[in-house]
Amino acid sequence: MIWVINGPNLHALGVRQPDIYGSDTLETLQGKWVELGRQHGVPIQCHQSNHEGAIIDWLYEARPSRGVILNAGAFTHTSVAIRDAIVAISPCPVIEVHISNVYARESFRSHSMIAPVCRGSISGLGVMGYELGIQAILTLPKAT
Repeated sequence: MIWVINGPNLHALGVRQPDIYGSDTLETLQGKWVELGRQHGVPIQCHQSNHEGAIIDWLYEARPSRGVILNAGAFTHTSVAIRDAIVAISPCPVIEVHISNVYARESFRSHSMIAPVCRGSISGLGVMGYELGIQAILTLPKAT
């Protein structure tokens, strides 16, 4: 199983700043990710929360899975707790994803608390970043 975990404000995809985040809703995107997983014979489990603790709980639940695609939203820049959870679930690979190019936006967005402990980071490729993250997880050796 691959987990796709989305953080704060991502429930508003499709209506929140479509010029930055696109017009697809989170529900539509989750359906696409689940179908991509089905095509590869791997279930995709999708979650979204505006609450840091829920994201941490899901990371621990994901520990025995193939990997995690994580868009921690604004928590990317502030959460030592999410960073610590990523470290704790190792060797389960976590791929950090951002829809927008965080380096082309406000300067505070260019610092990620989680990037140094993630297997990889994808930024600025729109929602395609999730699909690339899923493909990356599928090509990595299974964590033990």
